[in-house]
Amino acid sequence: MARVTVVGGGVVGLTSALDLARAGHEVRCVRDQPVADTVSALAGGLWFPYHVEPRDRVIAWGAAALARFAELARDPASGVALREGLVVERGPADRWWTQGLPSWREAGEGEVPAGAAGGVVATVPLVTMPVFLTWLENRCAAAGVALVRAHVESLEDIDADVVVVAAGLRSGALVEDETGMPSRGQVALLENPGLTHWLVDDDHPDGMLYALPHPGWVVCGGTDVSGSWDTEPDPAVHDAIVRRVRAAVPELAGARVLGARVGLRPVAAAVSLTASDAGGRRIVTNHGHGGAGVTLSWGCAEEVVRLVGGDAPVSPQ
Repeated sequence: MARVTVVGGGVVGLTSALDLARAGHEVRCVRDQPVADTVSALAGGLWFPYHVEPRDRVIAWGAAALARFAELARDPASGVALREGLVVERGPADRWWTQGLPSWREAGEGEVPAGAAGGVVATVPLVTMPVFLTWLENRCAAAGVALVRAHVESLEDIDADVVVVAAGLRSGALVEDETGMPSRGQVALLENPGLTHWLVDDDHPDGMLYALPHPGWVVCGGTDVSGSWDTEPDPAVHDAIVRRVRAAVPELAGARVLGARVGLRPVAAAVSLTASDAGGRRIVTNHGHGGAGVTLSWGCAEEVVRLVGGDAPVSPQ
C-alpha cells in the first residue's frame, strides 16, 4: 500500500481521502482552510450533474455517488436525505442526466409553472453540507487519515508515493493546467417553514431559480457568472433571487431571510481524473467538477482508488 497525500479538503478531497484510507493506504489530507470555509460548505447539496462534462463519464460517476448517498441516507447523522423534487423544462427536453437515476417520472400538467414546456419529477439525495462535511471529517479521522492544515505551493514539497490533487480552483496551478475557471454562484438563505420538496428552474425567464430545503434553511438561487472571482454578495442580485424564489414557491413568501453567500464553482471543459508518473511517483488529478462536486464525489473517489491501486470501497458506512 502507498503513502498518499491528498491536496484539498472539500467534498472531493475528503471523499477521496476516506476511500483511499479504507482501501488500505496511508493517507494525509492537506488543506489550507477549515472545511467550513470551503466552497463545498456553500453548496446547495442536490444530486444533480450541473455544469460538468463529459456526459458519459459524468453519468457513471454520478450513478456510483447516488448509490453511496442513498445508503448514507439511512444514517441521520450524515446529513443526507432522499427528497422528491422537480426539474422544470422551458425548452426542448434534454434529459441525459436521468440516465443515472433508478427511476423518475414525467411531471404532470399541474406540477409545472405557467410557461414551462414540461418537467421531470425525481427523488435524489439532498445533502446538508455543513453536517455532511463534519461527518466526512470524522469518518476520515476514524479511518486513520491525517488531517493537516497547510498551504501547498508546489507538489515538489510533498513527501509521498502518490499525490492526489483535489483542490478545486487551486488544482490547475499545482499541475500546470490553467484551463479551469471560476463560475460565480450567489445564493440566498431563507428560513425553512417546513419545505421538503426541491425545485430547479435553470431557464426561468427572470434568471436561474432553485430552492433546496434543508433542516432550518432553504438554499435559494442563483447565479452562474463565468470567469468572475468576486466572492462578495451583490445586494441587488440577492434581492432579485429572493423575489423570484418567493414568487415561485409561495411557502417562502413570508420566510425570514438568513443571509447571502457566494461560492466559485471550479469549471473546466471536462473533469480531470487522470494518473501520470512524474519524478518517480504517481500524480492523480481529481478536479474540474463545475457545479457537480457533491454529485460526482463518491464516484470519482472510487476511481481515484483504482488509479492509485487498490479495491474501491462499495459502501461509505
